[in-house]
Amino acid sequence: MKMRGVALMSAGLAMTGMFAEKGRTAAAGDEFVPQWAKHAVWYQIFPERFRNGDASNDPRKEDIAGAFPDDPKLPWQIHPWTSDWYERQPWEKTDKWPLSELIQRRRYGGDLQGVIDKLGYMQELGINAIYLNPVFDSPSLHKYDAISYHHIDPNFGPDPEGDRRLIAGENPGDPSTWVWTSADKLALKLIQEAHARGIRVIFDGVFNHMGLRSWPFQDVLKNQQNSPYADWFSIKSWRDEKAGTEFDYEGWFGHSTLPEFREDKEGIVAGPRDYIFAATRRWMDPDADGDPSDGIDGWRLDVAFCIAHPFWKAWRKVVRGVNPEAYVTAELIDPIPELKPYLQGDEFDAVMNYNFAFTSSDYFMAEKTRITTSEFDRRLRELREAFPPGVAEVQQNLFGSHDTDRIGSHIVNRDRERYGHWGDYFAFSKVDSGKYDPRKPTDAELESQKLFAIFQMTYVGAPMIYYGDEVGMWGANDPDCRKPMVWDDLDHADEVFLPDGGKKAVPDKVTVNKGLFEHYRRLIALRSELESLRVGSFETLVTDDERQIYGFKRKLGSEETVVLLNNSGKAQTVKIPGGGTWRDRWNDSDVASSDDGVMEVALPRRGGAILVRQ
Repeated sequence: MKMRGVALMSAGLAMTGMFAEKGRTAAAGDEFVPQWAKHAVWYQIFPERFRNGDASNDPRKEDIAGAFPDDPKLPWQIHPWTSDWYERQPWEKTDKWPLSELIQRRRYGGDLQGVIDKLGYMQELGINAIYLNPVFDSPSLHKYDAISYHHIDPNFGPDPEGDRRLIAGENPGDPSTWVWTSADKLALKLIQEAHARGIRVIFDGVFNHMGLRSWPFQDVLKNQQNSPYADWFSIKSWRDEKAGTEFDYEGWFGHSTLPEFREDKEGIVAGPRDYIFAATRRWMDPDADGDPSDGIDGWRLDVAFCIAHPFWKAWRKVVRGVNPEAYVTAELIDPIPELKPYLQGDEFDAVMNYNFAFTSSDYFMAEKTRITTSEFDRRLRELREAFPPGVAEVQQNLFGSHDTDRIGSHIVNRDRERYGHWGDYFAFSKVDSGKYDPRKPTDAELESQKLFAIFQMTYVGAPMIYYGDEVGMWGANDPDCRKPMVWDDLDHADEVFLPDGGKKAVPDKVTVNKGLFEHYRRLIALRSELESLRVGSFETLVTDDERQIYGFKRKLGSEETVVLLNNSGKAQTVKIPGGGTWRDRWNDSDVASSDDGVMEVALPRRGGAILVRQ
């Protein structure tokens, strides 16, 4: 993903849980968003780094050929899941590549079986929607350089070699010849088992470009202008010895490993467009029987701004034609005016809400550069009111992702660069910038994460957790934000080594932060129980700039919930109107109003209260 100008190298089961609520339909009134998405608590999974559920399918050196940095002469092995992140393994002891690039060669063996194995963990946490980073066939760890869109990566499934033999028998340009590999079938099993637990699943669609090893581009490399796919890509020149020209083409933001699809005034041209449409239908309705319940529930679109609007309008019709309740969110890291054209009902339902993250960082994380409570409230109101009805409730309210530093590390490095200055922050938050502190956050620093989580889980919009944030993982921007998931059944090595090869005076312990996990679990449980926190109205109650206290009310019918947040470093009390008796569900105490209908509520430092009228 990237921001403009900044490149990052980046069946028919009945649904259970809250998605089975009576009356939830694709749209309500003048809204175009799927109603279930208002009730989602998202969990973003980077598959290669989540869980190794099947060691027999671990990639081999030849499986990663063509992925940056590609050096077949260097030794390579699968990386130990629990090893010290900055420690070079014996096969990594070379001066040819800096450590940050060697890390890109690592494969830890995460796969779809690992995701299936941990569905119970996700259910315990309370999430009910998964966003999977790319799972399609690709040699890289991140898989934004697809070989194809119609097959899951063979190394994510149980029989990589068998799958590759099956794929070799296809004509990939003819969907009627497409087969279902063991990895494809495992993806369908994941969807089925997730749905059985009331968990929705969306895939990452990377439709602006494919990888160097993609089947159409390989044909173009071989056959040049005689390839049936010659007009799929943006070709600058063909190989011609007589004319003295070499083959050249447009790569995404100059990256030759990511050849871009050609576009005209309608967006992506007909050949790749039709292929994308066919792959879209395949994963949304695998049986092609008109029942999409055995398919994915929607899409997240990578670098969506790189593709012209007409394509997205046509693609949405395909998506909603297959499943009227499908959810479509996009990676767009832009100011409100630039987001508006995408969120009018004919393209996307939502975006990854980085503006929410930027605003939250300026209030909850910053100290010296912190904005006032009233400014925080003003910015939130602007975001809520910027788009058509329903959009605010389905926006993916995140803090970090696979393209940013971890929230804990963000706090460690606060006040040194503003998150909202995206290009500058992205460069700063790379550990090899030399300006970023990669140490583990302290318990005191994690208070800011906990306070933000209270806000995130009670505010308007669909919260999204990046895998591992709930157990205290830390790390700078890519590649450090993509460390293997920390599990309590594994014995993880301490982080001893520094990025420059030196050693820390005191090692950082790598363990599951069980207190943080329980913090998130309780919050998600409250959000799931209290419908007012998901779809209730919003009213600001307190904006105390001096004492840094923020309060708001969510109301749905007779259910009223008041959220109070103390963003200061000391315990305080706040008085708010509210007749009757209220229960502080977060701190497990009753709060009674005085005779004049005023409540006095005690708030811990960097803490909050969630009050429900009794």
